Amino acid sequence: MTTKQIHAVTGAFGYSGKYITQRLLDKGLDVITLTNSVQRTNPFGERVKAYPFNFDDPLKLAESLKGVSVLYNTYWVRFNHKMFTQVDAVENTLILFDAAQKAGVERIVHISITNPSEQSPLEYFYGKARLERALVESGMSYAILRPAILFGKEDILVNNIAWALRHLPVFGVFGDGKYCLQPIYVDDLAEIAVAQGESRTNTLVQAIGPETFVYGEMIKQISKIIGVWRPVLAVPPAFGYLASYLIGKMVNDVFVTRTEIEGLMGNLLYVDAPPAGKTRMTDWAKSHANELGRKYASELERRRDRVREYKPG
Repeated sequence: MTTKQIHAVTGAFGYSGKYITQRLLDKGLDVITLTNSVQRTNPFGERVKAYPFNFDDPLKLAESLKGVSVLYNTYWVRFNHKMFTQVDAVENTLILFDAAQKAGVERIVHISITNPSEQSPLEYFYGKARLERALVESGMSYAILRPAILFGKEDILVNNIAWALRHLPVFGVFGDGKYCLQPIYVDDLAEIAVAQGESRTNTLVQAIGPETFVYGEMIKQISKIIGVWRPVLAVPPAFGYLASYLIGKMVNDVFVTRTEIEGLMGNLLYVDAPPAGKTRMTDWAKSHANELGRKYASELERRRDRVREYKPG
C-alpha cells in the first residue's frame, strides 16, 4: 500500500502560504505547516497541524519534516526591525534547507523575488540570491518562483497604496515614476507553486502577472478604480522616503522602505518574460473597489500579534 504523501508549507496561517495550503487541501493532500505563530488562529482547523520552526534546534526541525515529500517555502521578512532582520531570515532559511535535506524531503518549492543578485547592494535582493544559490547547490530537487509583488485580499502594499489615495490630499511617486512592476495575484502564485510541487524537474519560474505597469500610471489606475481622484506628483526620492517615514510613524508601521524605493526605481520588479499568472490586477481591483484601502494594513501589527488570523487591511 502506498503511503500518502505529506506536503509542508511555511507560514500556512499567513499570506501566500495560506493560499498554497488551501490548494493542496483541495487536492486531497495531507498538509502540515512550520510557523513562528503556532498560537495564531488556524483557518484550516484540524486539517493542518502546526509545528514551530525550531531554528535554534535543527534536529527538532528535521524531525518535523520527516515524511514530507514537498516543502513550500514562503518564509521571509519584508524589512529589518528589532524583532527580525533579513540577515536572520537568510540564516534561518539555510537551516531550514539543511533540515529538509536531512529529513529526506524530495523537493523544495521556494518563493524568491524578481532580479535577485549577490552583487546587489540591496540586502533584500542579495539575501534572496544567496538562498537561491544555496538551494541549487544543495542537490535537492527544486523550483524557484520569482514574483515581483503580490496582490490579494490580505495584501499590504497594493492595499496601502489605495489607503493613501483615500486619506492623503496628494500622492507622491519617487522620481519620474516611470519604472515598471508586474504584480501577480496571490492565488495564481499558489497555483503555480502547487503545480511545481508535482514535478521533480529543477526549474526557475518568473512568476509575474499578465499586466506590466509603469508605476505612476498604476497609481492613477488604482485611483480611478476606487473612485478617488488625487494629484499624482513626482517627488525627489529623499523627500518621498521622508514623507513615507512620517506616514509610518502616524500609523505605527513601516509604510515603505528605502530598499523598496531603490528596488522600484532600479526596475528590479520588472522582467522581460511571459506572464505566469492569469489574473489582471485591474480586474481584481475593480471587483474589490469598495473595500480596497478602506483600512490600513499593518505589517508590524501582524508580526506583533501572533494569535489573530490574517485579515484584509
